[in-house]
Amino acid sequence: MKNHQIRAFTQVAESGSIRAAARALFLSQSALTKSLRELEEDVGAELLVRSYRGIEFTPAGKVLLSHTRLALSMLDKAREEVRLIRGGSGARVAVAMSPLVSIKALPEVWKTFEQLAPGVQLALSEGFLSSLIPALLEGRLDFALAIADPTDLPYELVFKPLMDVIALPAGRQGHPLAKAKTWDELRDATWVLNYSAGSQSETLVSWLRGQGLAEPRKMVNCTSSTLMSELMRRTDVLGFCPEILLNDKIYGAGLQRLHVEPLPPPMALGLVQLRGVPLSSAAKPLATLFMKYFRKT
Repeated sequence: MKNHQIRAFTQVAESGSIRAAARALFLSQSALTKSLRELEEDVGAELLVRSYRGIEFTPAGKVLLSHTRLALSMLDKAREEVRLIRGGSGARVAVAMSPLVSIKALPEVWKTFEQLAPGVQLALSEGFLSSLIPALLEGRLDFALAIADPTDLPYELVFKPLMDVIALPAGRQGHPLAKAKTWDELRDATWVLNYSAGSQSETLVSWLRGQGLAEPRKMVNCTSSTLMSELMRRTDVLGFCPEILLNDKIYGAGLQRLHVEPLPPPMALGLVQLRGVPLSSAAKPLATLFMKYFRKT
């Protein structure tokens, strides 16, 4: 398996067709096709097929693609590390985080990191755990900060817990259900929840079911913290929010906790990275700053 074969194969996935991939790599289509054929011979399996819908990856091709993306990302990071050792510049760090981290920790951490490493190019993205895992596994992220149950993560990822996060049912100030004390009183309310795999909302519903308590009958599935908070502020929709955000003067404005009992156990917020892959010299200081922030919180 050679470098040019791996790059050709991966570029086909990025470009969506052999023609576009050949153009991106400044190769002829015949040269690119030859590299793909040689790669298939090397691994002993058909990796992609052409159809009227374009290029489609076989099951073997999909498995190999996740590994080639990671391999190319690691090689790029290695080149970058060598360049930095030789006095070069332009180090890049890609980090994703849950909304809680972006709201509470990022401003303070970013100010400090800018002073420590002004030449580093930061690529920041926000998302919940389910959307971060593929990017981590393919090496597109140096690390992520997310709320998770470590037992639900793929073996390839390691989770370093930073703090426990308590989440609470909440609604707008003056909500008709503001005085509710039991989950049964909230049964008929409409909820806006991030119901993706491993989320606090999914854990909430599973916990309610396990406790024999009333589950939400109507839910709006939402993966945007901004959309969720605005629906909660401007309508009678209820949400399930980290307590630390409800206590934030800006995010929590116009929202109030509902004093419903009992509550599910907290979940852990932690740093997630590839197992066995050390952070780069540019990413490690940033990860350290985030860890220090939450351990003092």
